[in-house]
Amino acid sequence: MLDIAQELNRWLEEGRDFAVATVVAVGGSAPRDPGAALAVDTEGTAIGSVSGGCVEGAVYELCEQALQDGRPVRERFGYSDDDAFAVGLTCGGTVEVLVTPVRAGNADREILATALATAAQGDATAVVRIARGPADRLGHALTVRPDGQYTGTLGGPPRLDRLAAAEARALLDTGRTGSVEVSENGSNCPGGLTLFIESSVPPPRMIVFGAIDFAAALVRAGKFLGYRVTVCDARPVFATAARFPEADEIVVDWPDRYLRGTETDARTVLCVLTHDAKFDVPLLAEALRMPVAYVGAMGSRRTHADRELRLREAGLGDGELARLRSPIGLDLGARTPEETALSIAAEIVATRRGGSGAPLTETESPIHRDTAEHVRLAVA
Repeated sequence: MLDIAQELNRWLEEGRDFAVATVVAVGGSAPRDPGAALAVDTEGTAIGSVSGGCVEGAVYELCEQALQDGRPVRERFGYSDDDAFAVGLTCGGTVEVLVTPVRAGNADREILATALATAAQGDATAVVRIARGPADRLGHALTVRPDGQYTGTLGGPPRLDRLAAAEARALLDTGRTGSVEVSENGSNCPGGLTLFIESSVPPPRMIVFGAIDFAAALVRAGKFLGYRVTVCDARPVFATAARFPEADEIVVDWPDRYLRGTETDARTVLCVLTHDAKFDVPLLAEALRMPVAYVGAMGSRRTHADRELRLREAGLGDGELARLRSPIGLDLGARTPEETALSIAAEIVATRRGGSGAPLTETESPIHRDTAEHVRLAVA
């Protein structure tokens, strides 16, 4: 639901009633991840998607029905020889959706409105809903802030709301969406209730060091992937908005000094395109000691060998050097800046999702990863 927060927030501001179908569990080769949503208003307008087309029609009808009777519903779709091209998933996976009516007078409307408005502004928030449990509590919701404070109730004892908020905060810390099983009395013991927790966090950062022609193409690729992109270079003549109009931020500073002072997290990707030792070595010495998602550096294999030697002299060990992706990118035979940017972006995605980078025709592993029905994180 939060993936279409801007559109749903606009609908709420306009006073529209709607129903939203959210993917709460997937299995096998499902086309969309948990959290993907399709919403339908009273005029029949639809936004979003839960399956990329396979079951959209059936889910649309579920939304219309929920709008009419005001009752949430959970439905499972999977492959069937009889209805594969009607309401089944032709890819062979399964997807479960929770359909929640958001109508004037609903107890949870204001709760969801708060979360949608927060997410639409780009601020962090989480929504917890009962995705499996007693019919009269299905869809009950509460919203959780990064500090763990929450509004709303799941309709059980207060300890259930506190547990749900703690679970949501743990997921929110890492920007993840998933399900947890708890008891109706608010204990961690599985049984009775399945809580679906959606997290919305600000976009992850991509920092591109080196204001060269390849950087402009990488900025565009980073924006396409949903990153907030910064370009940093110590040379003011090259680090200009005119050269990088699509970057969110242009910084003129020594790369290592900027990296030490800027905010990064476990989702941040760092792309070093300077291939100049006086910039690269102090920058990479900082970067490879930081808990970021990806560190890649441009340069030939000879440049990499020299760079690695210098980094060892700077005190980095085997474990830190093993994190360095250099030469940067996957082997696509890239030549142009755009092709090179594509190879770098592909490596970033493969690193994030655990992909091999091999052609799918040569692999037997699942096409879609991270599709476990339940994500369990320890409560902080």
